[in-house]
Amino acid sequence: MSFGSRLLGLIRAREGPLTRDLVRQPGQFGLGQVPGRLAPDAIATSVCGYCSTGCGLRAHLRDGEALNLSPDPDYPVNRGMACPKGWEALSALEAKDRATTPWIRNAVSGELEEASWDEAITRFIEGMEAVQSAYGPEAAAFLGTGQIPTEELVFLGSLAKFGMGMVDGDGNTRQCMATAARAYKESFGFDAPPYSYADFEASDVIVLVGSNLCVAHPILWERICRNRNQPEIIVIDPRRTETAIAGTRHLALQPKSDLVLFYGLAAALVERGAVDREFIARHTEGFEAFTSFLVDFPRERVLAETGLEATAFEGFVDCIARGQRVSFWWTMGVNQSHEGVRVAQAIIDVCLMTGQIGRPGTGPNSITGQCNAMGSRIFSNTTNLLGGRSFESPEDRAEVAALLGMPVERIPTRVSLAYDEILDGVRAGRIKALWIVATNTAHSWIDSRSIAEIREKLDFLVVQDMYTTTETAQLADLVLPAAAWGEKDGTFINSERRIGRIRKLRRAPGQALADFQIFRLIADRMGLGAPFDRWKEPEDVFDSMKALSRGRPCDLTGIRDYDMLDEAGGIQWPLSEAMAEAGFATQRRLFSDGAFFRANGRALFAFEPPRSVAEPVDAEFPLVLLTGRGSSAQWHTETRTGKSSVLALLKPSGGTRLQMNPEDVRRLGLEGAEVVEVRSRRGGVRVGLWPTAAVPKGVVFLEMHDAATNRLTYPDFDPYSRQPSYKHCAVVVRSAVASTT
Repeated sequence: MSFGSRLLGLIRAREGPLTRDLVRQPGQFGLGQVPGRLAPDAIATSVCGYCSTGCGLRAHLRDGEALNLSPDPDYPVNRGMACPKGWEALSALEAKDRATTPWIRNAVSGELEEASWDEAITRFIEGMEAVQSAYGPEAAAFLGTGQIPTEELVFLGSLAKFGMGMVDGDGNTRQCMATAARAYKESFGFDAPPYSYADFEASDVIVLVGSNLCVAHPILWERICRNRNQPEIIVIDPRRTETAIAGTRHLALQPKSDLVLFYGLAAALVERGAVDREFIARHTEGFEAFTSFLVDFPRERVLAETGLEATAFEGFVDCIARGQRVSFWWTMGVNQSHEGVRVAQAIIDVCLMTGQIGRPGTGPNSITGQCNAMGSRIFSNTTNLLGGRSFESPEDRAEVAALLGMPVERIPTRVSLAYDEILDGVRAGRIKALWIVATNTAHSWIDSRSIAEIREKLDFLVVQDMYTTTETAQLADLVLPAAAWGEKDGTFINSERRIGRIRKLRRAPGQALADFQIFRLIADRMGLGAPFDRWKEPEDVFDSMKALSRGRPCDLTGIRDYDMLDEAGGIQWPLSEAMAEAGFATQRRLFSDGAFFRANGRALFAFEPPRSVAEPVDAEFPLVLLTGRGSSAQWHTETRTGKSSVLALLKPSGGTRLQMNPEDVRRLGLEGAEVVEVRSRRGGVRVGLWPTAAVPKGVVFLEMHDAATNRLTYPDFDPYSRQPSYKHCAVVVRSAVASTT
């Protein structure tokens, strides 16, 4: 079929019926054909496209299209609950600034102008080929996302690397989950979060580290509320967050002192003999070296560096020592740190030394950020070869080439640069073309002011997104209009490793196409052959994912097809064919047999002395700026949730406001000020002022949702995960009136 025929067919197909097998009638697990006119109570099920919780939603349909959404009472993740974002997920599809046609920047006028798909694909290929011909294949790179289906991630990473010769590509999961992925991989031998959400309801001690769960993952907080064990809920966070208020203990430690805290906890547990010697001997390695290392973390050092009272620290140690089922849960307060990998591993170490892993209600458990960050971590083909393999391994490369039916020479032999290193490559002039898919780099990247400088270094910038108005799309040479969640098919993998199905519930507007179909157009035009000529629909890629996972920790071969995901209410990996035949539980955890994925089957104690923050406070910039989620009704850069008038009513009023301790407000003479200037070494922003004792003295807090926040943040990175340290930089706060006079 010619490219023109393929293109015409794709666009015409958008006017036909929605995806087959869409509708589930109430009380039925079997799926049927969409009728010409649906009964008002006809429903389709889909996994939510916002956070990593992975809630099941019911779409209420008429004439084959979704009218509204409600939580699915049968789905094992949320069991009839949903946060405001889930209820309102369709509103993002109705926005007036949707990208409905391709746009190409006019070289003469400098303006973006509407174009046809034929012109857009031609411009894409010619632009990339021109850069690669002039500077070499490695002069082009891509930045992806954790917010598109896994099948699209596989297609994108394979197209860029196996088809177009790119070596470097990363995703915005680098901003949320790289730390946890690296920590698990080193400690366990594979990026393997060990838990099930059922563990929230089985613990007698729950430790939340750098996690405002009530706001960031409210459905998971609801799971805690269902715990009948009256658990001790310990919240470790510098701020007195909503979660800290709801917990039973709050450890308000100094920012970035958490590594010292957990090493001190481990030392105290060793001193008390509150360790599981049998588990350590049978299932771990490195404990003796770890105990020798811990002598440098006596209680006096812990109290001095964390700022905690002795009674608070001792109470924390007592809870962990006495707990029978202790679980630790962390999110961005740990991951977005200059030493986040070691903090995550310190939490893992505590679980290993106490045997708190592999049993109900236990585990060192990272809660993912984006809806498909787990899919990105395993299958995006960015810094890991497909299925969690290594680009540097000849055996892994040969296996992938054989499974996909292509020459092994098409697979890069080195690992990709990380997100920050790709942008540094642009800054240095080594990378001249960049393809950004479903992420808003110019808003969300740390020290976002630097993106304008980086843009000037590029010869060609392509942005593929559902809106034309994002800060990044406005910088592009070419904008490709993409369909969104609810307008395409595929799967997501949530925090507990559950593969859930998403469905096309509405047609995308105008000429917008699913990212999958955009990748197909490029592959067709370039005539790339296998495996792309076999990937006609998302489920074709899912079949390849199963083959790529066979015999690996993330084995999916027992998942028959998409319909099986519906019948089971999503399925956690691993599920091999043998496991599926034997029968499997809805909720499953890893390591119940004490066998880990490292070559010797043992988990590793990993540790290292703490490092100082890169930008400490001083006389000029005396305050620490923390950032984080501000509302359960908003998501990341508000690119989607900001379109909903309902969600706008649920977010805090008054716009972006700086949270500051009242004593600091008085000390700086800011009483009565409504607007202040916050300034770091990267520049300044004007925001509202919110005096509140929720933040300690010497600390201020801004929501991550506002683009102003990342004009201040300092570009420091964990050396192992390359994840940005959004949670700490030095600032000064002044009266906005005084700063303009």
